Amino acid sequence: MSAGARERRGAAAAGSRLSVRLSRLLNMVPYFQANPGISAAEAAAELGVTTKQLMSDLNQLWMCGLPGYGPGDLIDLSFSEESIEVTFSAGIDRPLRLTSPEATALLVALRSIADLPGMVDPSAAHSAIAKIESAISGRTFEGPSVPAPVQAPSVATVRSALAADHALRLVYYSASRDVVSERVVDPIRIVLVDSNSYLQAWCRQAEGVRLFRLDRIEEATELDEPARPPAEAALDEATALDLFVDDPAVPLARLLIRADYAWVLDQYPMHRVTQHADGGIEATMRFATLDWMARLLLGFGSGVTVLGPPELVTAVRERSGTALTAYAALADALGRDAEFPAAGFEEVGPA
Repeated sequence: MSAGARERRGAAAAGSRLSVRLSRLLNMVPYFQANPGISAAEAAAELGVTTKQLMSDLNQLWMCGLPGYGPGDLIDLSFSEESIEVTFSAGIDRPLRLTSPEATALLVALRSIADLPGMVDPSAAHSAIAKIESAISGRTFEGPSVPAPVQAPSVATVRSALAADHALRLVYYSASRDVVSERVVDPIRIVLVDSNSYLQAWCRQAEGVRLFRLDRIEEATELDEPARPPAEAALDEATALDLFVDDPAVPLARLLIRADYAWVLDQYPMHRVTQHADGGIEATMRFATLDWMARLLLGFGSGVTVLGPPELVTAVRERSGTALTAYAALADALGRDAEFPAAGFEEVGPA
């Protein structure tokens, strides 16, 4: 990158930081007027900045105000780390109004997360949506016209345990294993991954960080004991957000995917290994149980060929043989020939 390009990029980044800070400064005055005497620590937490940044902003506000920039023109504050109070607002008594595009973007975001279990308090989100819609239309806000959706009891329990920093006992349906299990976990946070909301928690049974999809938690019980996830588990966000951690202890399927079935790679947690001249793709996929994986692969018919491990090839062949026998029995019962997807079954494993 040339020196000029670096300078332009640096200037753009600096401009973006300044615009964000300006917006924050302009909204601080009405915020502190609405919360007189609030401590610096409390204000910093609510405004999403560090205490050091907040004190820097307050010192900057002292130099903001009306033209003339003399006594009686500049914003005046009385502040310390224990208490902050605005003594002269210089006319900045109300927060900035949202522009139409900003309000629309905020509404879209609120509606998106409000429909996801556990991400926000549905009543608060519903109320915020109604207020923004009233502001856009110019109507006086009279409260939401439609009742807020009710949280599932298990989701409400998870949110309560997170707020109280308590451990949880979960009854959870695992789609990959097709089983329901009970386990005790130490909740860390609620996260959004691939348009689904998950509880990120330390699973005491697995002794590792796991993601539990909130709509698959069948029961949740808040325990009267503190959550105690290892410190490194709570800090390692990147690894913990991987839905399919490559665990060597989990069986690995080797598959040959036909070129016109390449979409399978986008729908399932597979890793490409190599591509053949005819467009076919060799890939691998971890699976929890043999039965579940065999059922999944049979659904692809001839589009996916199982290369290994041997026990998976055997399971798929046995299931396909059972299906073909059932089709043949049905044809005999009907007394006529029937058309069966035999090719699809016969090609699920290597010759």
